[in-house]
Amino acid sequence: MAKKATAGLRGANWNTNRLPSSYRTSVASLYTDDGAITTGYLHACGGEDSVVCMMHPRELLTTHYLFPDVLNAGVAVWVQGSRWVGNDLRLEHEFVLFDVAASMRHLRQLGFKRIFLMGVSGGGALYAFYNQQSLLDPANRLASSPSGRPVNLAGAVMPPADGFVLVSPHPGQGKLLQSCIDPSIEDEDRPLSIIRELDPFSEVNGFVPPPESSTYSKDFVSRYRTAQLERVRRIDDYARNLIKQKAAARSKVKQGDKAARALAAHSPIFTVWRTDADLRSWCTALDPSDRSVGSLWGSDPLTSNVGSVGFGRVCTPESWLSTWSGISSNASFEKCGASIEQPTLFIQYTADNAVFPSDAQTIFEGLSSPNKQRVMIKGNHHGLQVVDGDPNGQEVAGAAVSEWLKNKM
Repeated sequence: MAKKATAGLRGANWNTNRLPSSYRTSVASLYTDDGAITTGYLHACGGEDSVVCMMHPRELLTTHYLFPDVLNAGVAVWVQGSRWVGNDLRLEHEFVLFDVAASMRHLRQLGFKRIFLMGVSGGGALYAFYNQQSLLDPANRLASSPSGRPVNLAGAVMPPADGFVLVSPHPGQGKLLQSCIDPSIEDEDRPLSIIRELDPFSEVNGFVPPPESSTYSKDFVSRYRTAQLERVRRIDDYARNLIKQKAAARSKVKQGDKAARALAAHSPIFTVWRTDADLRSWCTALDPSDRSVGSLWGSDPLTSNVGSVGFGRVCTPESWLSTWSGISSNASFEKCGASIEQPTLFIQYTADNAVFPSDAQTIFEGLSSPNKQRVMIKGNHHGLQVVDGDPNGQEVAGAAVSEWLKNKM
């Protein structure tokens, strides 16, 4: 049996020795059309007429492993942070589109002829959402976020992109969470409450402790998926009710009711527990691939499912509806992928434990581009080795991206 590669940053491809000696970094803080400020970092050797943008809605990709390969292909790199880097408590994708637009205008003003959007993981759905809105007539763009908050995208200048590089893109943060949310919670106010018939970590239902793979029946999987959707819908209803209560209080304040001022000013925050329970993470026979048992967070479901760290753990009603609801969020490939008609490179890792084969297939098939290419590479979600002796997936991906970019210049 092939030996599994060790975890961590083993094989990470960020190495300053791989960067061209002539590259320089400049920093720009940009005003957005809605009055916020976003900061980006331009890495270039000078003279490039093409640039790759890297952005994630809640992470800053300043040392992404593909950065050196892009520069060595003769293409500049723009790494941008959203206004909510490192804290997605208030993250609403509709407003992050203003951040993307500001960078696109800045790069066009600098004279770049071609701008490629590189969507890594959750950055893919964000860029797909931007593309959808940028290609619409301004009057037809969204006027509000899912919570009802006004968003003036009609008044934004949103230059379109010339191409896309999608690297291990998942369906969108809401769709991702819908697949991994634990529907066996009986009461949202009691995080450890259990509906036994839906417990994914019960041996009665087919669970086997890692590193062995669990085995769930078709009936259990079907009931589980239905219950996941129902839980998302319940949280949606809860979030919308909180928003309605606040709106009603504000209306009363306008009518002179001083007693309603506290409720009108209050910004509710709630916790969403148990969000690491995708059955495919624990049963590798479901949507089979080269992956090991475990999720993006590790192989201990207790730690990742009921611990403090997890997808969508702490939300406002607005951020839940815009970002983490698989029903209400606008930022998904299901809703926006068809808008991508530009040339596209799609990097899929064969041992990805966050983007499963059926997800990747659906995303790729949903892209409208007549000029799209998919490259299958051994590696986990970050391109790292899963089995000792395998090629470094990050290096293979870098070579594919470099070749693709050179062919587009």
